[in-house]
Amino acid sequence: MLGNFTYCNPTKLYFGKDALDGLNEELPKYGKNVLLVYGGGSIKKNGIYDKVVAILKANGKNIYEDGGVMPNPTSDKLNEGIERAKNAKADLILAVGGGSVCDYAKAVSVSVHCNDDAWGKYFIRFEDVTCDIIPVGCVLTMVGTGSEMNGGSVITNHAQKLKIGHVFGENVFPKFSILNPEYTYTLPKYQMVSGIYDIMSHILEQYFSGTDDNTSDYIMEGLLRSLINSANVAVKNPTDYEARSNIMWIATWALNTLVAKGKTTDWEVHMLGQAVGAHTDATHGMTLAAVSMPYYRYIMPYGLKKFARYAVNVWGVNPDGKTDEQVAEQGLAAMESWMKSIGLVMNITELGATEDMIDGITESTLIMDGGYKVLDKSEIRSIYKKSL
Repeated sequence: MLGNFTYCNPTKLYFGKDALDGLNEELPKYGKNVLLVYGGGSIKKNGIYDKVVAILKANGKNIYEDGGVMPNPTSDKLNEGIERAKNAKADLILAVGGGSVCDYAKAVSVSVHCNDDAWGKYFIRFEDVTCDIIPVGCVLTMVGTGSEMNGGSVITNHAQKLKIGHVFGENVFPKFSILNPEYTYTLPKYQMVSGIYDIMSHILEQYFSGTDDNTSDYIMEGLLRSLINSANVAVKNPTDYEARSNIMWIATWALNTLVAKGKTTDWEVHMLGQAVGAHTDATHGMTLAAVSMPYYRYIMPYGLKKFARYAVNVWGVNPDGKTDEQVAEQGLAAMESWMKSIGLVMNITELGATEDMIDGITESTLIMDGGYKVLDKSEIRSIYKKSL
């Protein structure tokens, strides 16, 4: 049964081949100084940087740059970004890149006017934002995180071996996001596939919770079927516009907070994957893929009805003459086979984890309580060992 909730998503989206034109609509709403945030430089090679800069200049903006945002943005980089934004007296932070760049931009936006240590305040103590916020806009070049339409920000602290996300309120959501599927074409296959699984994991983290007949579950089953179909097409033909646009749109809906309404949500797969990432700096979506099957096979008995439903409604398993357990296991087997077929990493060894790292990774893992089973540290350690 749906409980009480409030829903608001203030992000304005511009979607399609001409989406970048939306910048001309948005930029006049903000002051002169723009901090342009981006990653390792791929946007300069593919021409997106030049297009964005031209629009910024045409709108009379002063451009200050903050490049070099890494795939798993660090607390050290966050501190650097805070200083850059302060020096620029930024009126707007424009993030051009994937989810990590968007995450980083939001972390900077809430930290520039913060009188406390940002890492401790937001990512250790999970405190609310009490200072002024610099507005953020996003031009998306990689899909997966949904960061373009939510308040999430994940930061890694290498010294503390922690990778932690803070979900900020709607006042931190990007004010606008530009989504052109063609901007994702030049992404290497490894990164594309990683993003696809990140999308799937976001949906499953919300789907595998609760036992009621929730409208969100029906929506998520449709999103999953579309994702699987479009992923199969995109892996064979990365420039198929229909497939890439579907994947981009699914990524946004997977984590723009809509389908979470009325759900407790799990997120333990993300805690497991992020702990691996904190120790290995591996690609986020691949860390999720590497731990998913051992985790889901372990918790399946505790949410058996939902796993059986997943098998039938998403993977097309025929339930006739089978027990719920048999149906559920066939669904997970179908999922595992598909994951392998699109090129996902299926173990943490391939990501750089070793058996002697398991205790440390286990200690870095946060325990969530919204799924079908609240794990203890011994169960987490066992899942990691099965993920090797």
